[in-house]
Amino acid sequence: MIGIEASPTAQLMGALITSALYVATYLSFVRLLRFPRNWCPPSVPASLATGLLAALTVTLVSLSPDGIDRPALVLSAGFVVVLFFIIAAPAIAFQPASRPIEFLAKHGDTAGLWLLGPALLAGLAIPNIKLQAVLATAMAIELSWFLRQRWAGQRLYHLNDHDLSVLETQAKGDLVAFRRHHGIRELVLSKGAVSWRGCGKRTPPCPFNLYVNRLGLNTAPCCRAHIEDLSHYVAACLSEMGVVHWLEGGSLLGAVRERGALLDWEDDVDISVLLDDDMSWERLAAGLTECGARDGYYVDLFENKGLVSISFDAPKRWPFRWERNRLRGEIRADIAIYRQAISHGEAVLERRSHKGAMPATESGGYGVPREIVLPTSTVPFLGGDFSCPNETEAYLAMLYGDFNKIEYTYVDAGPAKARARIDTTGDTPVR
Repeated sequence: MIGIEASPTAQLMGALITSALYVATYLSFVRLLRFPRNWCPPSVPASLATGLLAALTVTLVSLSPDGIDRPALVLSAGFVVVLFFIIAAPAIAFQPASRPIEFLAKHGDTAGLWLLGPALLAGLAIPNIKLQAVLATAMAIELSWFLRQRWAGQRLYHLNDHDLSVLETQAKGDLVAFRRHHGIRELVLSKGAVSWRGCGKRTPPCPFNLYVNRLGLNTAPCCRAHIEDLSHYVAACLSEMGVVHWLEGGSLLGAVRERGALLDWEDDVDISVLLDDDMSWERLAAGLTECGARDGYYVDLFENKGLVSISFDAPKRWPFRWERNRLRGEIRADIAIYRQAISHGEAVLERRSHKGAMPATESGGYGVPREIVLPTSTVPFLGGDFSCPNETEAYLAMLYGDFNKIEYTYVDAGPAKARARIDTTGDTPVR
C-alpha cells in the first residue's frame, strides 16, 4: 500500500512543513535565551512552548508511511540538541560557566557551522526528505548568522595608560600570543602601537563577559563611551516621564568612589525606579518601550522579576529581533523596580531580586530603609548630574559594606588577583 507521502507533492509539502517548524522552534529558542542573559531562570510557559515545537519537529521528521523512521528520529533529535546547546552557550556564559561552554561562547558566531559537515553526511546517508529539509534549514540559518556578524564600519580607539597596563599585565607582556590565544579580534597591534577596533550601533558589541569578567581587562573604550551615552539617555527618559529614580549598584559606586567616573571594569548601567499609584508598571513599560522604539534602543521587560533591560543596540526587524540573544556581550542599563513597603515595622523600598548584601524583607523581597533614599538627591556622574539616594554612603555600605575597598565581583579569581596590584598600588593612573 502506498502512503500519502509517496507522491512527490506530498513529500515536498512534508519537507516545507518540517522546515517551517524548525524555524519556529529556532525563533522560540533564541527568544527563550533572553532569560539567562538577564540572570533569570526561563519561564515555564516559554520553555514548554519551545519544547513542544522541538518535539513536533522531530516527530514529523520521523513519521513515514511504514511507521517510525528510527534513524531519522535519533539523528534529528541529536542534531537539534547539539546545535541548540551551541547556540545557547553565549547566553549561558553570562554567568560563570564550565570550560566547554566558555569555549563555545567564545566561538558563538562560527560554532554552528561546525555541524555543516555532519549535516551534509547525514543528509546523504539517510534518504529522508524531511530530515534533509531540517538540516538544510538549520545550516542556512547558521550561515546567515555567521555572515551578519562580520565586523564593518568600526573605528580605532586609543587605549589609555591604565587600559594598556592592565592588558599587558594579563598578557604577561606578550600581547601577540594573548590576542591569538583568546581570539581578541578587536585588539590591533601595528608597528608597536596598540589600538582597539571599537563596536558601534551597527556592529556586534565587544564580548564583555570574556574580556572583562574572564580575562580581567578594562572595559573597552568604545563600550565605555556607549555606556556613558546610554546612562544619560535612560536618565533623561525617566526624568521626562516623571519617574522617581536613582543610581544603583556599580554605577552609584563609580559616582561616589571614583568621583563621577565609571568603574574600569563596568559592564552595565544600574538604575532603580520607584513605582507607586501614579507610576504603574504598565505606564513605565509603555513609556520606556516607546522611547526605545523612537530612538533606537532595545527594551526588554521582565515584570515577574521587577526588571527592565535597555540595550544600546537598536531593535531589529522580525525574524532577526531575538537573535541578539546569541551575542556574547551587551551594553545595557538594568532598571530595577522598587515599591514602598513595611518590613518589621520599618518603611522600606523593596525590590524582588537580590542586590549585593541588601537585607531581605519579611515579604520575601529585598529592601533599604526609605529615609536613606527619599527624597532623592543628585551626584556628578559622567559629566552630568544624576539622581541618587539622599544618603549615598549609607546606601553603598548596605550593599557592599566597606565600599572603598576594591572588589571584583564578577571577575575570575586569577585575573582579578593580577590586576589588583595595579588598581591598589597606583603604579598607573586609575580613573
